Amino acid sequence: MLKHLPLSNPKPDAQRFVDVIMGRADGSRPPQVEYLVDDVLRKPITTDLLGKEWPGDGREKALDLLIEFWYRMGYDFVRHEMGLHFPRPSLSAAGTPADNREERGWADEHTAMISNWEEFEKYPWPKIEDVDFFPLEYINDHLPDGMGLVASHGGGPFEQLSGVMSLEGVSIAVIEQPDLVQAVSDKIGEVMEKFYEHLLQLDNLVMVFPGDDMGFRTQTLLRPDDLRRYTLPWHKRFAEMAHEKGLPYCLHSCGNILPIVEDLIEDVKLDGKHSYEEVIIPIQDFQERYGDRIAVLGGFDIHPLSTMSEDEVRGHVRFLTETCGPRGRFVIGSGSSVPSYTPLGNYLAMCDEAMDVILS
Repeated sequence: MLKHLPLSNPKPDAQRFVDVIMGRADGSRPPQVEYLVDDVLRKPITTDLLGKEWPGDGREKALDLLIEFWYRMGYDFVRHEMGLHFPRPSLSAAGTPADNREERGWADEHTAMISNWEEFEKYPWPKIEDVDFFPLEYINDHLPDGMGLVASHGGGPFEQLSGVMSLEGVSIAVIEQPDLVQAVSDKIGEVMEKFYEHLLQLDNLVMVFPGDDMGFRTQTLLRPDDLRRYTLPWHKRFAEMAHEKGLPYCLHSCGNILPIVEDLIEDVKLDGKHSYEEVIIPIQDFQERYGDRIAVLGGFDIHPLSTMSEDEVRGHVRFLTETCGPRGRFVIGSGSSVPSYTPLGNYLAMCDEAMDVILS
């Protein structure tokens, strides 16, 4: 039984959301945050709970429903990402019943688009002129009172680098062709910088929140020194751009990136970290270690979120909010993003209990 959702009279407060992240407001009733919610879950919420027709053709209708979803689910913002198209190989296969979707796609970690200088010169580098910013501009102009826009380039500099060169290829090239890796990284960063120049002109943007998965369960995907050389300088640049506009720069990065956390805090000047797995470090332990210098976002590990009962989900929301909220600079949500295999009832229980804390 849902206590609050969907909200009939939402009162979003994007400014408070930002102030909690930055440590300027009391965090004992932490706002909600989410990076992505899979359409497999958004569709029944939109049709069954909100009573809306799931969008077919027409971008405005789809974007209106996107705004409605974030608004009625109790978020203070709409998060949407898009970006430049960096061609890369990919793989796909039929989904399984557990996936709850017909097809799954993933990166080809072995086949590179760029493995030498000739391929570098021939690569069809995207141009900022080819980006259609309409979705972000439409959301920016149609937000309900009190809501903000949270956005970023779709896919961070490491994800693009390891996609264009492949993870296997870049892992070899940092040893055998570091100058090529540098050139590819810089080219990616330069065109992404132009994207952020445009994004940061949107007047309702309240936070820049990109994703750039740099780790797996036991360590970073490249050596920390390689990330410091090729990737973190670009995050530092994008953070500088956000800070010049008075906006926080937070990062979603899956995997074990503990070896570069100090770099993210002290050099990149990251304002908040998102994506946590309990087998790497539970969010409450991360917050105890670093929370006086950086905000912690989300933290409800996807595995328990997807396997607990709804009552257990509610209990864990209470544990996280009561443990992390009083320390400050904490917002509640999933530990990564909400995938298609998460039971709808569990996602709703998480959000509903979070709203119960906020409204208490």
